[in-house]
Amino acid sequence: MKNGELTTVSAGASFRTLRVAVFLAGALLFLTAGWSDAAQFDWKKDWEQTLAAAKKEGQVNVYIYRYEGLLQDFKREFPGINVVAVTGRGNEMTNRIMAERRGGKFIADVYSGGTNSLFNTLYKGKALDPLKPLLVLPEVTDLSKWYGNEHRYADPEGKFIFSFIGSPSNSQLSYNSNLVNPKEFKSYADVIHPKWKGKIVSLDPRDTGLGATMQFYYYSPELGPEYMKKFFGGMDITYAKNFQQMTNWLGQGKFAICMGCKDSQKAKKQGLPVDDFDTNYWKEGSSFSAGGGSLAYMNQAPHPNAAKVFINWFLSRKGQIALQKLGDVDDPANSRRIDIPKDDIPPDNRLQPGVKYFDVVKPEYGDMKPIFDLAREIMAAVEKGR
Repeated sequence: MKNGELTTVSAGASFRTLRVAVFLAGALLFLTAGWSDAAQFDWKKDWEQTLAAAKKEGQVNVYIYRYEGLLQDFKREFPGINVVAVTGRGNEMTNRIMAERRGGKFIADVYSGGTNSLFNTLYKGKALDPLKPLLVLPEVTDLSKWYGNEHRYADPEGKFIFSFIGSPSNSQLSYNSNLVNPKEFKSYADVIHPKWKGKIVSLDPRDTGLGATMQFYYYSPELGPEYMKKFFGGMDITYAKNFQQMTNWLGQGKFAICMGCKDSQKAKKQGLPVDDFDTNYWKEGSSFSAGGGSLAYMNQAPHPNAAKVFINWFLSRKGQIALQKLGDVDDPANSRRIDIPKDDIPPDNRLQPGVKYFDVVKPEYGDMKPIFDLAREIMAAVEKGR
């Protein structure tokens, strides 16, 4: 019967279609498995070759700010690669590197320090090679292991300056708890209330030590240059270059508020009436930055393979766990890796859900020139008025 024939033909066609689908699925599975095996072989082969070449080089020269303590962990992991470390403040080290290069000396392999000094000196000075192609270990290249499912690069090309820290910022604002009730502060506008005029001490806004805070103030759509003018230019601020001295003054009650007291939490633990404002829930939100936590690979590096090994280890779970365990009480290093324990990080220094964060590490906020131009303009007006 025609209807029967039609049914039989349809069932046969369905069976053939099913067989084709099963075959294609099997072929796809085979190809995928083969590709996966090949990819695994490729990175392992690359890594083994790099390790062998690194051991022949025998050394890596690392210029590093603040986190030099973890270099011992690297040396234990790779005893055949000696680490020569140069330490100091970011702007000191970047200026040193550029001076060395002008003299024809290419010494540094890897630089780890603040994003601002990296971007404005080494990146703009064309002293870097792309770091991104050096990343080999799957646990490093897997974006799902990192905050926001991304590697955060601070340069426009997205391959030179890798930011491995994501620490919430209190905008470096501290207070004397005998003189200030922090519950009265709901906005940055409260900091520039006339009652605090003449009662604030701050680092000079032209100092690179306020870099991330200055980026937040300048680029935040709710604050901007006008807020900077009102704060730095209109509050009769006492300026200093030594943040330890500022913290002492704050603890003594000589000032009520401090901008840039980097050791405030140490002072608090010592019993001084000093604490940091919690700006996370202020009207304008808070920011988070890389602090001193960015990494770059120097061009014309004398030990390229050892540098590649160091960079991959540094960004691995072991490297970032070692970083977090350094435990700086005033500025704990919160790695952007999200697959590692955060027990060593105080809750206030972790990225919290529900907080409006302004990520100052984005490349569009990297140019400090307009910020420092404004800072010089403000300070010139302040000094002229005195």
